[in-house]
Parts: sequence; structure tokens; C-alpha cells
Amino acid sequence: MKIKYINILLIVAVLVVGCAKPPEAEMAAAREAVFKAENDSNAVEFGGASLARARASLRLMQEEADAKRYDSAKTHAADAITAANRAVADGRANSQRAVTETDSLISTLRIEIEEATRNVNGARYSNLRLDYDALDRALADAHNTTDQAAQDQAEGRSQQALDRARIVRSNLSEINQMVASAAPARKK
Repeated sequence: MKIKYINILLIVAVLVVGCAKPPEAEMAAAREAVFKAENDSNAVEFGGASLARARASLRLMQEEADAKRYDSAKTHAADAITAANRAVADGRANSQRAVTETDSLISTLRIEIEEATRNVNGARYSNLRLDYDALDRALADAHNTTDQAAQDQAEGRSQQALDRARIVRSNLSEINQMVASAAPARKK
């Protein structure tokens, strides 16, 4: 009698497992969420880690569905949706942060360029031994690159603007360091 009940339970279990269907709606929602994130420029540029997690969850979802482990596939689908939505949110927040940081940096660069220009002119007046033609070209390049960064920012390319602005800041630091290094050398 016991064996008969065990056999019946096994048959019912096989039927239940065999009749299980993939979570099509959840999987379609996961694919749509990841597609949306992949086509959101801010999510791609600024939400890369979350987008990578969404893609990985989507891949795992498909592997689990192919292996007929539908509960696990459903879990990975939910994870993919969460990560894709996080990528979009991170992209939006980080994009705004980059815009704010870039605006601030570009506005301070103009002040730093004027300061570096005063330092070079002071060195020139003090007859310090420097390559003033090279320094003047570097200052002109700083002006031009800052203008390009401002143009990039105005056209919505915040990351490119930020990269340019950071290069200008580094170059201005080098100019100021050259002038500072030449000043003590003259006193000796």
C-alpha cells in the first residue's frame, strides 16, 4: 500500500513539473526593461555597473528557462528588471551630477587660466628663464579647450566636456609648476 502511494505521488510530481510553463510574461518584461536601459544613453554612459548586472541576470534567466528551472528563471527575470531600472535611475542621477560638476569646473577654469596667465606674465616681467612661446601656446590651448568643453556641455556631451576640462586643469597645474620651479632657480 505504501509503495502505491509513493508511486502516485511520484506520478503527480512528474505531471506537475512536466506541466510547468516558463514565466513568459516575466521574461518578456525583463527583456523589455534591459532593452530600454540599453537604449538609454545616460544608463549606458553612467549606469554601466547596474546595466551589466541586468544583462547578466537576463542571460541567467534564459539559461534557467532553457533548463526548465522556471522558478529560478522567474527570479532572474525579476533581478534583471530591478537592475535595468537601477541602471536608468543611476544614469539619470549620475548624468545630472556630471552636468553640475562640469558646469562648476568650466566656470572655475576661466579663473584658473587668468591666474596662470598672471603667473606667466609675472615670470616674464621678472626675466625668469622659461620658454614663453611654449607657455603662451599652452595658455591659448587652455582657452580653446575650455571653449570646446563649454560647447560640449551646451550640446549635452557632459562626459566629454568633463574630460576636456580635467585636461585643462592638469595643464594649468603644469604651467604653474613650471613658473614656480623657475622662480627659486633664479634666486640661487
